[in-house]
Amino acid sequence: MNPSFDRLRRQLLLQGLALSCAGAAPALAAQASESDGRRALKPRPLVFPSDHGSHNGARTEWWYLTGWLRDEAQRLYGFQVTFFRSRVDPAQGLRSRLAARQLLFAHAALTDVAGRAHWHDQALARWNGEPAEWPTPQANVERQANLALQASAAVQDTDVRLRGWRLHRQAADGAYRTQVRARDFSLQLDVAPTQGLLLQGDQGWSRKGPGPEQASHYYSQPQLRVSGQLQLANRRLPVQGRAWLDHEWSEALLHVQAVGWDWIGMNLDDGASLTAFQLRRADGSALWAGGSWRPAPGPEPGGRTAARIFQPGEVSFEPGRRWTSPGTGIRYPVEWRITTPAGRFAVVALLDAQELDSRRSTGAIYWEGLSELKSADGGPRLGLGYLELTGYGARLAL
Repeated sequence: MNPSFDRLRRQLLLQGLALSCAGAAPALAAQASESDGRRALKPRPLVFPSDHGSHNGARTEWWYLTGWLRDEAQRLYGFQVTFFRSRVDPAQGLRSRLAARQLLFAHAALTDVAGRAHWHDQALARWNGEPAEWPTPQANVERQANLALQASAAVQDTDVRLRGWRLHRQAADGAYRTQVRARDFSLQLDVAPTQGLLLQGDQGWSRKGPGPEQASHYYSQPQLRVSGQLQLANRRLPVQGRAWLDHEWSEALLHVQAVGWDWIGMNLDDGASLTAFQLRRADGSALWAGGSWRPAPGPEPGGRTAARIFQPGEVSFEPGRRWTSPGTGIRYPVEWRITTPAGRFAVVALLDAQELDSRRSTGAIYWEGLSELKSADGGPRLGLGYLELTGYGARLAL
């Protein structure tokens, strides 16, 4: 890309984001502090493939892919690729093609378990909410500037792009492909389903608090089969593994008393899957909890098994050992005992230092990392997955 054009593009992006965020902040803060029942999500059947796509009318949305990889030497890595979309209400009525009606963010992280190393990167861009035709070398400067400043998220199916980062779903076989070019690593992964969709909550409508407005549409795809390539320190490594994908969108996710949440998504070695989460008050007590358990596939056609959806009083999180981040001073519980109707489990981080500082994009500092699932009595490993901890340094602001 032309260096002078690249500088102009960056300046315009920063100016546009600053103006949009400055105008949006008071309105978004007011919306977060009020329960607007008129905007609350209502239960409805999820319809696919369109519900794989972007829901631009919803305030907050994310596609969240986590998992583990092994290279040919059987070295273990954890990875996370997340795309966020945020509606900017004050810009919705603006007619300019450069209006930042939506903001798109992306986070990516890689954990080298044996090397005790963790890398992460982030990206952000504005998007006018219109379908994007990606630029070609022949495109004029105005068109190039508009599209380079922005990203896009398709509404027909999953296809989220942010500069050189992308997550898209192939309609033919339902497999995902993701490409990330981070500062310290790159990922090119094919992610194929081995089981059906897991609709969280009440057929995809998931309560996140005592009020009906604290809810999201939420589904998961556990036990995804992963293959592809990891580039690290100028080495290209063929990798294989397992992954978990969450897709969630909402209007007002956090109750005013909630400061953050704790969440696990675990792929068990036998093919089962476990989700558990709690919304947490400032004193550490649970405001709301939930999750699901789906056993390993049975002999039914298509490998489908019914999921057991957990009710708030059936799930409890008990924090164990804590780790203090040397960079931020925040203390995170990196070991847990979690009680569910499916059993009592232990969750143990495979590396303590898996904090993500996203103040350059979403503004949050949180902990998210590859962890091991065991029985609560300390038995052998049952599976691997991701633990996410938010709101420990300051209340999470979506």
